[in-house]
Amino acid sequence: MKPFGICLWFDTEAEEAAKFYTSIFKNGRIGAIARFGKEGFEYHGKPEGSVMTVEFEVNGQKFVAVNGGPQFKFNESFSLMVSCESQKEIDEYWEKLLAGGGQPSQCGWLKDRFGFSWQVVPAALDEMMASKDPEKKKRVTAEMFKMVKFDIAALQRAFDGIQ
Repeated sequence: MKPFGICLWFDTEAEEAAKFYTSIFKNGRIGAIARFGKEGFEYHGKPEGSVMTVEFEVNGQKFVAVNGGPQFKFNESFSLMVSCESQKEIDEYWEKLLAGGGQPSQCGWLKDRFGFSWQVVPAALDEMMASKDPEKKKRVTAEMFKMVKFDIAALQRAFDGIQ
């Protein structure tokens, strides 16, 4: 059995999005591009030769971007998490994913310019939230909810009880 893949539905921006994502993440590459033909025009309504799907890969994860039309939009019920080892990494992914019209949200969440949701999260947060000390978890959680983009040092101070 093949591993799962992820299909992202766009109106007409599949190729642009695939290029955007592969430019941000290491080991990004564009794969096969399929184009609409005359067949099925009565269903898809897309011009012959326009992009139907784009296969792409980032950090070993395979995706397919499809130009399916305007009927479906992204929402926050599905997002991809980017686990970061340093504040520098958080800052870089945050800025790159917001480029061109993205919107920040809360607790490390943002929407990119295509409306797709991402979570840019410090890897250390998993360890903090797994602590057996309920007071440490309370402090980290309270601090986390104040943040838009995560600040690892502030989370660590909260975890350690340093004001």
